[in-house]
Amino acid sequence: MSLFLYNIFLSAYNGGIRLAALWNPKAKLWVRGRQAKRWRAESTEGKKGKTIWMHCASLGEFEQGRPVLEALKAAYPAYSIVLTFFSPSGYEVKKDYAGADAVYYLPMDGKNNAAQFIDAVNPALVVWVKYEYWYYYLTGLQKRNIPVLLISGIFRPGQPFFTWYGRVWQQMLHCFTMLFVQNEASKNLLGTVGISDKVMVTGDTRFDRVLQLAAQAEEIPAITAFCSGSRVLVAGSTWEDDEAELIHYVRAHPEVKFIIAPHEINPANL
Repeated sequence: MSLFLYNIFLSAYNGGIRLAALWNPKAKLWVRGRQAKRWRAESTEGKKGKTIWMHCASLGEFEQGRPVLEALKAAYPAYSIVLTFFSPSGYEVKKDYAGADAVYYLPMDGKNNAAQFIDAVNPALVVWVKYEYWYYYLTGLQKRNIPVLLISGIFRPGQPFFTWYGRVWQQMLHCFTMLFVQNEASKNLLGTVGISDKVMVTGDTRFDRVLQLAAQAEEIPAITAFCSGSRVLVAGSTWEDDEAELIHYVRAHPEVKFIIAPHEINPANL
């Protein structure tokens, strides 16, 4: 993909989601959240000194990055923490997260948007969680010599980085100062596009977060009563395709109890 086509993609995405906002509640939140542009008036610079910025696509990526964010906060208490989300699923749930000094929607990628946001936040360090790559943000940070880390990255052969049309995507990967990936397969794939000296296999931070949550677990009486000694299958953050398969399994195994927490928690889906 050329930069010209990437810009067409940005315009099409932006226009499409604004059109969808006329009837889709999630798209409406996406648009309204970015119209506020609170970051223009709220600079974290000077509150504590320098700033660490973590970006997460949505809530799942936040939970994945949370152990790292909290470790950075403990190690560098003099730094402000800025947290951004692309999706309303993350922002609307974590907009009041006490572990960050500021929580924002990430403005849509673009030359001006990215430059203005980076200037406003002025980060000393940027941490990108797992995936979601935006050309103007990543190249803008690189031009400013601001270190950018990818954590819990995972790569597969079918992704644009490893295709004949993936030049722009490969440029984005070269913007990272260090890529911490989940497995050797990801490291080997990055080597095929000339990225090997700044890749480290460190596993998946989701497991760190799961261990944290397990250590803090509290009994929920309603759940305890529901389980009542039965075998229980718990499915979290499920999508429509997952739920279609689960329905077949539920019908085939009446002796098992099921707790399903879907990704979309609007009343109709529930």
